[in-house]
Amino acid sequence: MKAKSPVLVAVAPMEGVMDATTRHLITRQGGWDFCVTEFLRVTQGRQPARVFHRICPELRQNALTPIGVPVHLQLLGSDPQALAANAEVGVKAGAKVIDLNYGCPAKIVNRHLGGASMLRYPDRLYDATHAVAQALKALDTPVTAKMRLGYDDTELTLDNARALNAAGISQLVVHARTRAQGYKPPAHWEWVARIAEVVDVPVFANGDIWTLADYQRCVAVSGVHHAMLGRSSMTNPWLAKQIKQHLAGEEVEQVDFKRMLGFLLEWLKLDAQFYEEIVRVMRVKQWLVMFRLRWGEEAKTVFDACKRLTNERDLINNLEDYLLFADS
Repeated sequence: MKAKSPVLVAVAPMEGVMDATTRHLITRQGGWDFCVTEFLRVTQGRQPARVFHRICPELRQNALTPIGVPVHLQLLGSDPQALAANAEVGVKAGAKVIDLNYGCPAKIVNRHLGGASMLRYPDRLYDATHAVAQALKALDTPVTAKMRLGYDDTELTLDNARALNAAGISQLVVHARTRAQGYKPPAHWEWVARIAEVVDVPVFANGDIWTLADYQRCVAVSGVHHAMLGRSSMTNPWLAKQIKQHLAGEEVEQVDFKRMLGFLLEWLKLDAQFYEEIVRVMRVKQWLVMFRLRWGEEAKTVFDACKRLTNERDLINNLEDYLLFADS
């Protein structure tokens, strides 16, 4: 009897927040199988290797986080030749997997035929992806992709999935919303099931998997066990481990909001942190807003106490005071 392949749980790329430091801290909590970088925008010409190393410092370390979790390099663009050329540079700079972004909903990206806007043209989607797959065939490097259900609607969803499959991808992540739906709940996991039926590569479900219970519901609806977690990886970095513990029949580790604040403080105090203070303070506030989606009123209380702070020391003191008060 053929053994079942292991369930994979990945950290999603998130523009402006999922940097190397954050990938390091998240993957250090265990359970994660790989990460994908923020996208590198490709237009014309070849970017120098230093650009790839800036967006993905892990390329200098065999494309691994410090704990040894693989990091895949993501490119975004529409020109087949430019994408293929830059994919080759990325591989020579250290990338082990090239991922193509066909899901970004940002207006400035979509205005220039990038991200989700490519989902309006299955033939262009095929050409761009096939060019990269062919270019990397000689380098023995796999090409993966992430897509949404469509641009404005789901009329071309299955055509796009078939085009990517035929173009030579080895894996497909499906954000179960259209570009027009943005990040509004619900994610339409039933479409993940339909896509999985028309491709012959592993499919990952993405969207609205905030908890172990959400993951179980997603599997029940989609029939897909692999998952890629975006905002939930930042609001509960232990979710991948919880999923793996559940699947193994083990006791599931419990996580509360206090533990998340401890994680946030760790990010702030990390020796490797290289941002200016103003950026660190902004990032923490951004993170606290994200916490509200998972932790509700507790997170709102902390955010309200921190939202006007501009000094990192005051921010740290506020977070530490909240933890002391919560423990008293």
